[in-house]
Amino acid sequence: MAKLAGQQIRELALQIVRENPGGIRHSDIVEKIVQQCPEISRNTIHGSIWNLDVYYPHLIQKPSRGLFVWVGNAGEPPSSVPQVKPPKEEEFYAPFAEWLKNDLDEVSVAIPLGGARFQRKWGTPDVVGVYKPLASHRIKFPPEIVSAEIKADPSEPVVAFGQAVAYRLFSAKSYVVMPETLSADDYGRLEALCMLFGIGLVLFKPDVENPSFSVRVRAQRFSPDMFYVNEFAERVYQADPAAFNQLFG
Repeated sequence: MAKLAGQQIRELALQIVRENPGGIRHSDIVEKIVQQCPEISRNTIHGSIWNLDVYYPHLIQKPSRGLFVWVGNAGEPPSSVPQVKPPKEEEFYAPFAEWLKNDLDEVSVAIPLGGARFQRKWGTPDVVGVYKPLASHRIKFPPEIVSAEIKADPSEPVVAFGQAVAYRLFSAKSYVVMPETLSADDYGRLEALCMLFGIGLVLFKPDVENPSFSVRVRAQRFSPDMFYVNEFAERVYQADPAAFNQLFG
């Protein structure tokens, strides 16, 4: 196949963006073009499409760095994306608690807490874990709380992030856990916020049988306010003594 000229590469990229109504990143466009036209160098592709939104301002927008979104034009109806009802987020609490302990290995024990069990304005983490010294540890240390906010609905990244930040009052680490169906634009912004504020970010498949959790941003360790640590521990004890003993016993 003859090599494509710059304009032809841009037209191919335009078609690729159009086929991804939720948006597609620059690097993914390059990969798709390479797959279709392996004779074209990556540098040529990069140089041809990096400002695709400038060439087609009425068709493409660039809402965040490296992300191209198809917006169509006045004479073309917008592409529709079928709405699929997500599974209940509660179904992912126990699998994440197990993953946090056994795979991420950041806690000694983790349990689903979730919901509005405490009936407080600041809410309850969906999953709480505690990293505490074991009998085999020669040097003991204070227990550390790790909290997680899980959303099965990809349209709630702002809510999830806000709750995860609030958990830092009593948590050494805090995670946002979102489905991988999160839009590319939302993911880019959420990732940047998590890195800025030290919040961990985990993505998962919205499949209860095999969620396949994966870390995108590791949570940073902070020193929580001990007043709120004790307040949280007391709330757990009052609501569920068995859960308290499992976490802190």
